[in-house]
Amino acid sequence: MKAAKIKQLDLDLLEKGKIYRFWLSLTSDGFGDPLSIPIFVAQGAKPGPILGLSSAIHGNEINGIPVIQQLFRELDPNQLSGTILAAPVVNIPSFLRKRRRFQDNVDLNHIMPGKARGNVSQAYAYAFFHKFVEQVDYLIDFHTASFGRINSYYIRADMSNQVSAEMARRQNPQIILHNPAVNGTLRGAAEAIGIPAITLELGNPNVFQPAIIAQSLEGVYNVLAMLNMFDHAYESQEGANIPVCQSSKWIYTRKGGLLHVHPKVTDYIEKGQLIAHQENIFGDRIAEYRAPQAGIIIGKSVSPVNSSGGRILHLGILK
Repeated sequence: MKAAKIKQLDLDLLEKGKIYRFWLSLTSDGFGDPLSIPIFVAQGAKPGPILGLSSAIHGNEINGIPVIQQLFRELDPNQLSGTILAAPVVNIPSFLRKRRRFQDNVDLNHIMPGKARGNVSQAYAYAFFHKFVEQVDYLIDFHTASFGRINSYYIRADMSNQVSAEMARRQNPQIILHNPAVNGTLRGAAEAIGIPAITLELGNPNVFQPAIIAQSLEGVYNVLAMLNMFDHAYESQEGANIPVCQSSKWIYTRKGGLLHVHPKVTDYIEKGQLIAHQENIFGDRIAEYRAPQAGIIIGKSVSPVNSSGGRILHLGILK
């Protein structure tokens, strides 16, 4: 199936019961050529809402790509009510460089919804938000940990929003983090215009992790069933089995040195428990770090070389 090159996406012009592929132009590069992103559209045979899926707004966070690919490989649009609009790679320049930030070293997930007449990253963010996000009724945004860190499979969602909370639970993740959206994030910008949205943190950067990919795909099907878009058997976990953190914090090093982090992701830890130590280049232990309070490990550093203020671990606070 060839992907047509387009400047605007008008869903009303697409025939029902079909899957489409496009290259959607956002901005232009230094040669004046279109800078385009790949787009999937599943136009259901029956009416219904529009679910948006976005991945790789950070170019090195790629586990969401095969989730979207597999969904569109399997999906029968004749069994779909509504539309699925998916962008497997949002940040094309950074994806090609295997980097987190945009080409001007700006984090696109800090400047949404961008500016029509802004700088290079703001213009790109605006075009994506205007041409893609504003068309959807619900949004799932796929992320991973960044370089030098690993994550559990966890969900960021405003659990005070009934719809977002149910979307989060339907993922059956290892952890849910109650996290009202911050201004500048894609999720925050979507929610500001009334689009319920969740962020899926799918493990680790710059790799494909088949188990997490499969679990996330199942979560997308569960949301489709929740929205009455697709007939899918949903097997929920008991709510008590999914830890819901009311807040979280990163714990940082006090000095530089070679870092050893002891707990694994998803481990529960107690206040005062030894969580990490540092050594100097000769192997002498120079610092120890203990948990400031009890919680669960959402993510952690796996980069041994740390300067003062380096990240140790991401601690989820359950109460």
